[in-house]
Amino acid sequence: MDKPTDLIEYETMLLGRHRHIDRMAYILLSRVRLEGMMSIGQLSDAFGLDVSTLNRHTSALLRSGLVERIPDPDGGMARKFRLTGAGERYLDDERAKNVNGLEKVLVNWTPEEVATFAAYLRRFNTDVERLAGRPWPRP
Repeated sequence: MDKPTDLIEYETMLLGRHRHIDRMAYILLSRVRLEGMMSIGQLSDAFGLDVSTLNRHTSALLRSGLVERIPDPDGGMARKFRLTGAGERYLDDERAKNVNGLEKVLVNWTPEEVATFAAYLRRFNTDVERLAGRPWPRP
């Protein structure tokens, strides 16, 4: 690990070990919340994943009652996924746990350090999104 990018890769890999829920479920639910109802095709475009992969993930969300499939309100042929009340509560609870955990980790950081770190993370993510051609909506 001679280069700073080696260290960044390693540290971002380590971040993933702290997730206690299915990461893809959390990301899918978050995207549908931000975008509103989405079809499997729209999800495929948003994530750059094939339909079969998304069908597996959305099927699990359907079985767990976190999303439902509804007819397209605009009259399109594709059915759309939307969060159920249980999905909304689940996402809110998981996000609150994540924020609480971050607050514990960052308790000894100054507000300026936290803000700087957040700004760098956002810059990093938006640069990744730019290269991938898939910007992520932000609230």
